Amino acid sequence: MRRVLLLILMIGITAGLLSQFGLWSSIVRAEGDDPEEEEYIRKTNLTVEYIAHEWWLVRWADDEITCRFLVEHEGLPTTDEVKTWCGADLEKQWAKTQPCDLTESGGDVSQCPGLYLNFFQTYPGQREIEVELPLPQIWLAITGCELKSPENTCNSLPNLMFIGEEPLANENIIRIQGKINGEPFSCAGEQCAVPLKPTGTNGVQVEFWADSSFGDSSETFSALVRVQPWGDFMSPEGTANDQQLYYVDVLSSQWRGTQPASCTETWQVFPDLGGPPPWLLTPENSGELYTSVSFYYLAGMLINSGEVDGSVCPNGGMETEFTANACGVQEAYDKVVAWQNSFDEEIFATANESGVPAQLLKNVFSRESQFWPGIYQTYLEAGLGQLTENGADTVLLWNPSFFSQFCPLVLGQDRCDLGFGNLEDDEQAMLRGALVRKVNSSCPECPVGIDLSQANFSVGIFAEGMLANCEQVGRVIRNVTGKDPGQVSNFVDLWRFTLVNYNAGPGCLSRAISLAYQRNGYLTWENVSANLEEACQGAIDYVEDISIVASGLEPTPTSWVQFATPSEAEATLIAQFTPTPQSQFTPQPTATSAGVPVATATPGGYPAPGTPVPQPTNAGYP
Repeated sequence: MRRVLLLILMIGITAGLLSQFGLWSSIVRAEGDDPEEEEYIRKTNLTVEYIAHEWWLVRWADDEITCRFLVEHEGLPTTDEVKTWCGADLEKQWAKTQPCDLTESGGDVSQCPGLYLNFFQTYPGQREIEVELPLPQIWLAITGCELKSPENTCNSLPNLMFIGEEPLANENIIRIQGKINGEPFSCAGEQCAVPLKPTGTNGVQVEFWADSSFGDSSETFSALVRVQPWGDFMSPEGTANDQQLYYVDVLSSQWRGTQPASCTETWQVFPDLGGPPPWLLTPENSGELYTSVSFYYLAGMLINSGEVDGSVCPNGGMETEFTANACGVQEAYDKVVAWQNSFDEEIFATANESGVPAQLLKNVFSRESQFWPGIYQTYLEAGLGQLTENGADTVLLWNPSFFSQFCPLVLGQDRCDLGFGNLEDDEQAMLRGALVRKVNSSCPECPVGIDLSQANFSVGIFAEGMLANCEQVGRVIRNVTGKDPGQVSNFVDLWRFTLVNYNAGPGCLSRAISLAYQRNGYLTWENVSANLEEACQGAIDYVEDISIVASGLEPTPTSWVQFATPSEAEATLIAQFTPTPQSQFTPQPTATSAGVPVATATPGGYPAPGTPVPQPTNAGYP
């Protein structure tokens, strides 16, 4: 008869949580306390029930109990559990033990070699554990006006609405409080509407938090709020005829209103009053992205792929191995126009999801690749936006959210959890190469040699790349100046710096910014571009092609993509087959090779260049 040895080991893991909270531990903020000195950790002690199952590891020969341990799950212990509690030697002996054959041992189990597991009994119990609970949240919105995008205008002074949210059952938000431009406010309950007044050009700082009946508070959040009256309707003489109008902008991680212009929160900068310029605009529909540019390289690729028949032209319609001649561009023109607009819907959808301006994305693709999303082996660049390995490095390092999604497709999660900057060099190189391949849409077995679904997918990756460049530009400026980018530059010029960073790299940009800031104390496109080193000055044409030429609606193709400069006679011939500028705004539907109509665009609604605009009136907050 086996010996019985009682042993109770109170160990294990949580089997379930009770619904009642125990003793909580958290910093409680009293009204008037400085929120910046608080810690925001909400904890509680919970009583949990568990059942421990005791097992013995017993030797057949003499009934010796070599090991006793507990597990908190039904069924046999796992190999790892036996190894953990009993050691590697006993685990190996147990693993090698064959079932006891009573016929060979004559019914005597003591003749069987090895070890066996024996279940003894269970022990129900309870324990106290400390767990971290979700904190209350607070959000921002605007009430009292219908905020019209993209200009963000109101016909009356709005209220800044604070909305508290308590995630714990049986608890609620009891008070919302904070400061606007240093002036405190406080409201009982879970909502608080604070009337706004004109702030001036630079806006005002807002601090806010929510207090919970649980006895603690949310984190303290911040916002930058600008309310600008437009025109002279506030004239003290009372003789103004202008319609009452206010521009309202809110920068905060807690904002739940209309999506702000991209990168404004990163840079802590407001966009220009009246909304962004056309090249930084996402229109109301994808049809307004319509362009009709005659691309030498794109025409050549369509001829080479057999999509366009250039046999009626000299040299089959080709000027060089890669570019079409004037006749080839003429023959390919309809399909060139259809092709360059075939990505508009994906660009538009990506812009609305990411916040990166749709027109900017289209202009970059036009300038970088003429919308041919293959790979250029000579330059080791791929996709619609011509991603290089250096560009991939920027995306992976400066866009952590994208990295966290992309990395597990290549490496194990345990490696990805370290972050891109902490990976080994060969792992970083593997990720960079994988990302470049991901945007390369070359596909020899596909029609036209391009995988269009892959090309559309890559649009989102290039948008993530733009956001990464925003972040890097912000860091460069903060490192040089010690200030937020919005304090030393403006929204449009910060986007120009981002294009320099994308095209020429952070080395070129940081040196130019450092010199410009030392000499001027402020960063404009004029003084930064004037300080670009000679090797970096190609970025000036790049930025101007995207942001200035024809308001960014028809940028100049990349020179190296074009591969050839047309003669004067060829340029004249091309002009004969290029639509007038007006057709870019009111194009007629055109059938593509697939029979898909191209949408008709509508005017953007911006005033003509040189049109005088009224200046804002600054009043209210100092």
